[in-house]
Amino acid sequence: MGFKVLEMVRPFVSIIPEVSKPERKIQFREKVLWTAITLFIFLVCCQIPLFGIMSSDSADPFYWIRVIMASNRGTLMELGISPIVTSGLIMQLLAGAKILEVGDTPKDRALFNGAQKLFGMVITVGQAIVYVMTGMYGLPSELGMGVCLIIVLQLVMAGLIVLLLDELLQKGYGLGSGISLFIATNICETIVWKSFSPATINTGRGTEFEGAIIALFHLLATRSDKVRALREAFYRQNLPNLMSLFATVLVFAIVIYFQGFRVDLPIKSARYRGQYNTYPIKLFYTSNIPIILQSALVSNLYVISQILASRFAGNFLVNLLGEWSVVGGGGPARSYPIGGLCYFLSPPETIQHVFQAPIHAIIYIAFMLGSCAFFSKTWIDVSGSSAKDVAKQLKEQQMVMRGHREKSLVHELNRYIPTAAAFGGLCIGALSVMADFMGAIGSGTGILLAVTIIYQYFEIFVKEQQDLGGMGALF
Repeated sequence: MGFKVLEMVRPFVSIIPEVSKPERKIQFREKVLWTAITLFIFLVCCQIPLFGIMSSDSADPFYWIRVIMASNRGTLMELGISPIVTSGLIMQLLAGAKILEVGDTPKDRALFNGAQKLFGMVITVGQAIVYVMTGMYGLPSELGMGVCLIIVLQLVMAGLIVLLLDELLQKGYGLGSGISLFIATNICETIVWKSFSPATINTGRGTEFEGAIIALFHLLATRSDKVRALREAFYRQNLPNLMSLFATVLVFAIVIYFQGFRVDLPIKSARYRGQYNTYPIKLFYTSNIPIILQSALVSNLYVISQILASRFAGNFLVNLLGEWSVVGGGGPARSYPIGGLCYFLSPPETIQHVFQAPIHAIIYIAFMLGSCAFFSKTWIDVSGSSAKDVAKQLKEQQMVMRGHREKSLVHELNRYIPTAAAFGGLCIGALSVMADFMGAIGSGTGILLAVTIIYQYFEIFVKEQQDLGGMGALF
């Protein structure tokens, strides 16, 4: 049944443009160049406004998820990576539930990836239509059918560009993946901006700078009471402060420390005598995949809830899903959940909020830990990194585990890999919760994503350096 479903979409998969695999080995300097070009195209798209939209000073309904989904309001990157990640989330859940059966052959994996791309474009079209018809860019009746169609086409084309840029890097032309690159760039941009932003905001206590570090020097220079100025720079409300910045740095350090946790399984060559090696199983076995999928789940729930709340305000069932309020002060106005399921799945902003609403904090912690562990555990089965897949790869390389028979390799790997995946996902969730409670800049989820992605790029750089035999050979 599962294969029949995937076979049904095979004729449509060829409709989506595809980046062909490189016919030769791409040199490191070329990979860096293509990665830089990809990032440049993304950043340019983040600054190009959508043609035909009406400027709006209304609250941004997706303020809280834009950093994680690499989206920018009112630009070509309005949707960001949301359609691709949502497609991956749904396809993974279908494969994990055995509704879609993914074979072990490269042909079956290629069909699954193609179906995921096709589904991502379907979601892009759907989200573009919903955004336009719900009045995010002005009332459709005022915009006119022609302008609405033009806006939808712009969003769909931008979605296709993101998909192709991601595939370009994943096929080996660049470093890492487009999704990871765009997320890390957006989050790092947010952290730098909130640390050094020269924008001024009138908070009612006088004009203050948005950037935490610039605000520190401004407060020390303008306030006669230096101790009070320091206290305000560290603990000011509704604007980035130095405690948030220190919390961000602390979380960065903790995540990098945990990246070193791993178990090295001793393996040896079955063909050549005396050739020994190790197979590392990291604590973060599935890296940042759990937090990306969890973010996709929450962001889509937020979108659905806000659309329903705007259309059916006051409805009991809609309020159960989420009640929303506009929060101002300290930057642009944004919609924030104040009730319903969305409220309990949103992070408490500070430690004070944890003590004020302990039930909210407990439900949020349970959801984060449970969802990250679940996504991490199920991801290994559909990504080709389960114990069975690893055993097959080692067998193809004619490697066996020292002190064990070849037949017991899967059993031995099963002792470590599912545990590392689930516990690693649990740790990722716990670190994200800790960062949220400490008030880290860019949200706990965002910080986790940024650190793990930057560390991945560091590992890629080190691997390339080892393969080429030194720093000079890289460039």
